[in-house]
Amino acid sequence: MHAGQNAATMPRALLIANPSSGGGKVTRLLPAVRERLRALGVEHDLELTRSLEHAGELAGAALARGELPVAFAGDGVAGAVAGAAAAREGAVIGVLPGGSGNDFCRHVGIPQDAVEACAVIARGTPSPVDLGEANGRPFLGIASLGFDSEANALANRAPRFLGRGIYVYGALGAVARWRPARFDVTVDGAQESFDGWSVIVANTSVYGGGMYVAPDARVDDGLLDVVLIRKTGRLRFLASFPRVFRGTHVRERNVSVRRGREVRVSASRAFDVYADGDPVATLPVHVRSLPAAVRVLLPAGS
Repeated sequence: MHAGQNAATMPRALLIANPSSGGGKVTRLLPAVRERLRALGVEHDLELTRSLEHAGELAGAALARGELPVAFAGDGVAGAVAGAAAAREGAVIGVLPGGSGNDFCRHVGIPQDAVEACAVIARGTPSPVDLGEANGRPFLGIASLGFDSEANALANRAPRFLGRGIYVYGALGAVARWRPARFDVTVDGAQESFDGWSVIVANTSVYGGGMYVAPDARVDDGLLDVVLIRKTGRLRFLASFPRVFRGTHVRERNVSVRRGREVRVSASRAFDVYADGDPVATLPVHVRSLPAAVRVLLPAGS
């Protein structure tokens, strides 16, 4: 599919929906989304996904049939669909916001309203997008570890009625139980060690439902932004936390940003590595950029 293609010549789409995403938001919005897609001339079928692996399998099968896989779920499912497409040259996917955070959509300008975002599926421009890969697992947005591992684990157990508030819930809960760790980080061969809170490897700028943790990250530069948050007291950390929503925390003395194509991280104790809200690897981890790995339907000019 190419820019400017009309609905009559679009391939059939496969809507890959996670019924539990967004605390049931996907299930609630599915009828309206399907009606809007039909009104826009997007012929499609529906599959409900059971897991990230299942979402990738569904996307791969759709591409093999010449169809357009469209993720309607959270960022994790979108990343799984993108990872399946990355294995096929020239593949195109669509993304509709169905999760609690929808941070990939936020970064690239896809509307946060799923029904409104259907227009991007019908009229969007297939645009090259980088992926990240953590120990062989592809992701669209941000991989992180350390304090972020504990915050993500808590957020995933938080009551879904909190919506985007699950990320603040997770972060505040993790602060109370946090003990510093030592991290060894190598970015494109340059190694450094520090005691601190987190290592964040970003393909996109935003995670956690609107935290601009890597404000200068881009999905079309072939690079990863690596945010290192060094040791500081709990009160100072909490005081700086609101700045993450504006991206101004990177000016803090205990925060530094590196940029590169390959990142290796180990730590003084075990951490799960989370990407787009899901555990994808354990330490040590090798994260690399996959430049222009997939084409995603994006709003014109985004």
